[in-house]
Amino acid sequence: MKNKLINVSTALLLCLPVFCQKGNLFIIGGGHKTKELMQQLVATAQLNAGDYIVFLPMATTEPDTSYYYIKESFAEVCNNKIVNFNFTKDDINKTSWIDSVQHAKLIYLGGGDQSRFMDIVLHTPIQQAIMDAYKGGSTVAGTSAGAAMMAHYMITGNQLLGDTTYESTFPKLWNGNLEIKEGLSLLDSAIIDQHFIARSRYNRLLTAIAKYPSLPCIGIDEGTAIVVHGNSIKVAGTSQVIVFSHPQNLRVTKDGYIKFDDVKMSVYTKGDVFKLK
Repeated sequence: MKNKLINVSTALLLCLPVFCQKGNLFIIGGGHKTKELMQQLVATAQLNAGDYIVFLPMATTEPDTSYYYIKESFAEVCNNKIVNFNFTKDDINKTSWIDSVQHAKLIYLGGGDQSRFMDIVLHTPIQQAIMDAYKGGSTVAGTSAGAAMMAHYMITGNQLLGDTTYESTFPKLWNGNLEIKEGLSLLDSAIIDQHFIARSRYNRLLTAIAKYPSLPCIGIDEGTAIVVHGNSIKVAGTSQVIVFSHPQNLRVTKDGYIKFDDVKMSVYTKGDVFKLK
């Protein structure tokens, strides 16, 4: 069981997309975004007077409300135009919107349900436009669901075993209990979880690292962000970021419980910098 678990993870990692990363990712763990955090986002994006921001609200069922609040947040820190493109499956090829996404200096992904967003965007011109903007030097930001979907291996939050009723925390560390779907693949060297400390999602992320032991698993708390440029990550915001990596002697019991002898755990706060392989 152990060999099968690790070999599958390694094989999948070798298939991940690789491209030159020129832009930045600003990945927020959800919750309240302070004015200081929004100022750091605008500074990271290096917005000039003529630049505009694209907001993509497809993760939520209330896109207009989400747009209203993000406009309020940006209005406190910049005067740049912010446009709202609520794509559906019927307009994934809408040329004018796609072009605007591709040439935006800052793209912001709203919260809600990450699977809902990816069901519309995955393997479409929208995803390609986001990737093209990022490769061209733009900043892609996201909060909550918008954080989870940054990675290639996207945590959906759903359990696959036992009582599959949604819970913020996983009651057991079971092999095969974590649903993973394909995300935007902007970050292919880590897995992201959000609302991490506020919702005690340790069991969920430990399940993730057992599934993908070669990838660091990053839990971002509310009001906090990681700023990713290449393989360098800097922490911003008011709380903490927790990283699990390098599980040792990973195995699974006959009852399906995950076990390992050791795992590296790091805790970071505002201003700290760490590297991804």
